[in-house]
Formats: sequence, C-alpha cells, structure tokens
Amino acid sequence: MKIFNTLTREKQDFITLHENEARIYVCGPTVYNFIHIGNARPLCVFDTLRRYLEWRGMKVVFVQNFTDIDDKIIRRANEEGIDFLAVSEKYIGEFKTDAAGLNVREASYHPRATETIDEIIGIVSDLIENGYAYESNGDVYFRAGKFNEYGKLSHLPLDELEAGARIDVSEVKENAVDFALWKAAKPGEPFWESPWGKGRPGWHIECSAMARKFLGETIDLHCGGQDLIFPHHENEIAQSECANGCEFARYWMHNGYINVDNRKMSKSLGNFFTVRDVAAQYGYEPIRFLMISSHYRSPINYSVEIIEQNIRALDRLYNCRDALKFALQNAQDIAADTDTLSAFEAKKTKFIEEMEDDLNTANAISAVFELVAEINAACIGKQTVSKELCQAALDLLEELCGVLGLLYERKDEQGDDDETARIEALIEERQAARKARDFARADAIRDELKAEGIILEDTPQGVKWKRA
Repeated sequence: MKIFNTLTREKQDFITLHENEARIYVCGPTVYNFIHIGNARPLCVFDTLRRYLEWRGMKVVFVQNFTDIDDKIIRRANEEGIDFLAVSEKYIGEFKTDAAGLNVREASYHPRATETIDEIIGIVSDLIENGYAYESNGDVYFRAGKFNEYGKLSHLPLDELEAGARIDVSEVKENAVDFALWKAAKPGEPFWESPWGKGRPGWHIECSAMARKFLGETIDLHCGGQDLIFPHHENEIAQSECANGCEFARYWMHNGYINVDNRKMSKSLGNFFTVRDVAAQYGYEPIRFLMISSHYRSPINYSVEIIEQNIRALDRLYNCRDALKFALQNAQDIAADTDTLSAFEAKKTKFIEEMEDDLNTANAISAVFELVAEINAACIGKQTVSKELCQAALDLLEELCGVLGLLYERKDEQGDDDETARIEALIEERQAARKARDFARADAIRDELKAEGIILEDTPQGVKWKRA
C-alpha cells in the first residue's frame, strides 16, 4: 500500500516496523461538547483505513486519545457548576454514541490525559534534564530552537514559525515559539503534584506520552486533521524525538477540511453543525458516506443537497442488497456463469487497487457501484437465476461495503422477526385473493400495508416488499 506521507510530501510504500502489524495513533477529541461534522471526517477516514488493513490480513493496534483536561473543559465545568471530570465523562459518552452511530469501531486503546499523568511528568523531566525544556514560574516550556529539525512536518523554517507565533505579554518564555509542556495551576483549577509544583499537562505532551505508552517510542503511522499539522503534530515530533532519541512516527496522514455550503465552518458564521444534529435529520450513515466519498486529502463540502445525494447513493446499495436477498429466495441450483463471476472479481481487484493507492475511497466506491451495475444486469429481475451467482454477488457486495463501513444502518427488509412474518402472511393472503379473483380483498391488503409504510412490488420472481 502507498500513502502520501505529510512528512516527505510524497507517496511512499507503507512498510511497518513489525511484520504484518501496524501501530497507529489518531488524535481524538477534547471532550467538552458534542463532536461536529469536521470531527467526523478523521473518525470515518481512519476507521476505514483500519478496516482495510485488517481486511488485508494485517494486525492493527489503534490508539485514539481523549483530552479530558483542558481550558475549554474547565470553562464548561465552571459554567455548569460541576466537576471537570463530570464534563469530560459526559462528553466521552456522547462521543461514543456518535462514533457508534457512524459505525466507527472502538480503538484498541482509548487513553485519557488524566490517566497518563505519571508518564507525562516522566517525559517532561527527561526533556528538562537533557536541556530541551526549562521551568519558569511553575510552567515548563520546550526549547523549540534547540531541536534542529523543528518545522520539518509543516515544512516551515524556524524564523517563519517565530514570526507567526503568539508573543506572550509576560516574559516567562525564552522564545516566542517555545510551547508549554506543563502549566502551573491557577486558583480554582484542577491540578496534579509535580516536581515544578501543582499544575496540569499542556495539550501537546499528552499525545507523546500516550503514543509511547501504548505503541512504543517509534510508531508506524500518526493520523489527524490537516489543522493539527502545526502546531500540535509539529510539537509532538519535537518533544518525542528529543525525549526518546529516535524517530517518533514513520508516516503521517492528514485529512482535508470540511466546508459548509462552500464556506469554512464557523460558529460565528452560523454554519456550525454537530454530528448529532445532522444525524437526527438524516441518519448517521449518510454522514459516514459523505466523509469517505471524496479522497481524504481533498476538501469536502457539506450541504443539504449533497447529504441528500448521499442518501440516494446509499439507496442504490441497499436496493441492490435487498434485491439480491429476494432473488436468492427463488434462485435455482444451477451453475454460475464463469464470465460473470470473473467480472465480479475484476471489480474487487479494482477496489483493492484504489484503496492501495493512498486510500482512494472515492474511486473504491466507484468500483462498488460498477459492481452493483454488474449485479443488477446479471441477477435482478430474472425468471431463472443461479443461486451460486446470487450468493457470490451478495457476499462480495457486503464484503466490500463492510470494508468501507457501509450498509449497517437500515434494517434488513427481509428479516425473519415476528413483524416480517406477519407481513409475509398478508402478502400470501393477497396472492391467494388475486388467484381467486377477489381483487377487492387483494387491493385492501395492499392499501393496509401501504398505510403502514410497506410498499409491494410485483416482479417476475414474485412479490417484493420494502419499507417506504
């Protein structure tokens, strides 16, 4: 597999340190509110990467953190008059609800900053000892200028980074671009004891500590949004490599931004949407489809029109799946056409080729829809169709959609629960009424089911039904 490495700015073969095992770290949310649709993109994109690698037989150790101590969390706790841990615990729960709705699998490890304090203090102490950090009035800062490769991820020289840095009014920092590793506690804030007094960790240091604790000093791949390249990921590299004395991450992947109605998403512009709000109106699966329907490095646009296009695209996938399951009920035990089976396999090969090319989910989805067209032509609406062919088509469709994390939200129309049994019984009664030329009863049954949102379709293979 080739991926575009932000560090080298070129596509490279993804070669892991340990044979057939990928160790991946993805920056997680600061848990003070519901996640927004911008947060959903790295969630869905890198979940798809993980699914693909595992589908291809690789073991994946996947770490995604929770930042559960931060200025925003403290502010929310003060506003609500509750403990900061109650805030973070609440929104970790809300995150998990949305992640599950997006069909994002739980990470191998979900570490929290507050559970990694000892490791954080250890790294900060090491950096001070070897001259890469200094204490100032209870704060501890990293000496960015001492790390000769500072700026190698963002590809900006130190003098440009210094010019763009925020200059503190106080004189606690040696250099404007130096960044906080440890913050002295302010009155009323939560704190932990440290060699530098009471305080709490800075934002950047927690990821370095968690990555080292769960994945080792050098990890295979670090992922996140494009907005994290500088300063967050740049600072992670600096503090990790200076503390560990070795490369921090071999590969870096960053997803592009999300715009809303072709404008940057912003609360001030009134175009800020949470995943929960969008899902309440359209469901979670169209959001996931949107996030992977374009190449992950490209910007994507959210609008009502686009989300409705995604719903229609999902309809095509569900209709194909449901039609295949219906066709199987009346399929015959005859040999499958080998040319058609080969055509199916060709789409699978194309799917793999696109995913191997820097996780090109957009083209991989196109391969799936080409497969749908092949299936519709070969299996759907036929009076005589091979059971082997239908089963092969269904298995492959579900397999490829499973890699993409799709076809999970809508209930199988042809399930075998009590409600389905009742519907099937009414359909059989309708068929018997039609055979007896009791068209009034047949129409009454159709109208009864229609009133319940059940649509009947008479096909050469029998009566097919679906929920409206």
